[in-house]
Amino acid sequence: MLIELNEDQSLLRDEVRRFAEEVVRPLAKEIDAKGIFPRDTIRQAAELGLTGVCVPEEFGGAAMDTLSYCLVIEEISRVCASTGVILSVNNSLVCDPLTKFGNQEQKEKWLTPLASGELLGCFALTEPGAGSDAAALRTTAVRDGNDYILNGNKVFITNGTDADVALVFATTDMAQKHRGIACFIVAADTPGYSHGIHEYKLGVNASGTTELAFEDMRVPASQRLGEEGEGFKVAMSTLDGGRIGIAAQAVGIAQGAFEEALAYSQEREQFGRPISKFQAIQHYLADMSTELDAGRLLTWKAAWTKDNKKRFTLEAAQAKLFTSEMAQRVTNKALQIHGGYGYIREYNVERYFRDARITEIYEGTSEVQKMVIADWVLNKS
Repeated sequence: MLIELNEDQSLLRDEVRRFAEEVVRPLAKEIDAKGIFPRDTIRQAAELGLTGVCVPEEFGGAAMDTLSYCLVIEEISRVCASTGVILSVNNSLVCDPLTKFGNQEQKEKWLTPLASGELLGCFALTEPGAGSDAAALRTTAVRDGNDYILNGNKVFITNGTDADVALVFATTDMAQKHRGIACFIVAADTPGYSHGIHEYKLGVNASGTTELAFEDMRVPASQRLGEEGEGFKVAMSTLDGGRIGIAAQAVGIAQGAFEEALAYSQEREQFGRPISKFQAIQHYLADMSTELDAGRLLTWKAAWTKDNKKRFTLEAAQAKLFTSEMAQRVTNKALQIHGGYGYIREYNVERYFRDARITEIYEGTSEVQKMVIADWVLNKS
C-alpha cells in the first residue's frame, strides 16, 4: 500500500483546498449560526465534480477513486463540516448505492443528475425506534399492482430539508425482519412525501437535518433499488462506504482545529512569550499532530482497501471509530489552547469542537463500530 498521493490526487487536493478557502470558509460561520443550507455552494462544488466523485463519467461523475473522495471530504470539512457532510451523503449514501445496485434505467434517470449536481439526495434509514438497530424499521411498503404504497416516518435525515431525491428503506414484511426490507428511490415531489422543520443541533447546523414523513405514498416498483428483501444488504453495504467518508470528515474537522490552535499558540503571549514556547502547549500540539496522522492513515488504508476491490468492512469501521474519537480529543485540546477565547463564537475553534461530536454518532455510533470490529476479529480473522 502506497501512502503517497499521485500527481492527480495532489492536484485535486490543491484545487479543492482553494475552493474551500475561497468559497466555503467565508460562509461557514454564518450558515452554522443561522442554519442556512448552502445550496449555492453545493452547486459550485458540483461544477468541480465534487457531487459524484467516484461515479463513472457515463453517469455524470468524475470517475475518481475513493482516496480522492477522502481528500475532497477532508478539505471541505477542514473549513466547514456542514458542507462536508452534505457532500458526503450525496456521494457515499446516495450515488454509491445507485452505482452498485441500480439498473441501467435507474442510473440514467437518477444517478446521472445526482452525480452532476442537478439533483441532491438523502439517505432515509433512521427511524424513531430504529437507530443502531436498523432492522427494526416500522415504515411499511405494501405492494399494489405495479406500485408500492409507503407509510411511516424517518428522523435525523441529513440533506432532508433540501433533497430532491431520497433513498427510502421500508419493510415489506416485518416478520422477516432484516430479510423483509426493501429500498426505494423516491422523488421529493411525490404525493404523500413531506419533510419537517430544520433541526437546530449542537453542530453541523447547516446540514438540513429533518424528519421525513410518508403518507400513502405511491412509488412505482421500477423505483425499487435491488430486489425485494435486499434493502438491508443495500443499507449495510452503503454504510461501510459512508463510514470512510465520515472518517475523512473527522480528520478534516480535527485538521482545521489543529491549524487554528497552532496559529493561536504562536500569536498569544503570556508571561512575556508566546504560549507555544511552553512545554504543556508543545505536548498538546505533538499529541494532536500524531493523532491526526494516525487517523488520516487509517482512513487512507480503508479507501485503498475499497479501491482494490477487497472487503473493507473492518477497515472502514476502524477508521471511523478512531478518527471520530480522535477528532474529539484534538478539538478539545485546540479549545483548551485558546483558553477563554476558545469558548466564544468569535473564534472558529468552538465550532470545530461542536462539529466533531456528531462523528461519533451518525453512520454508526462508536459502539456499533466496536461491535463490527469485534465480530470481525472473533469470527472472520
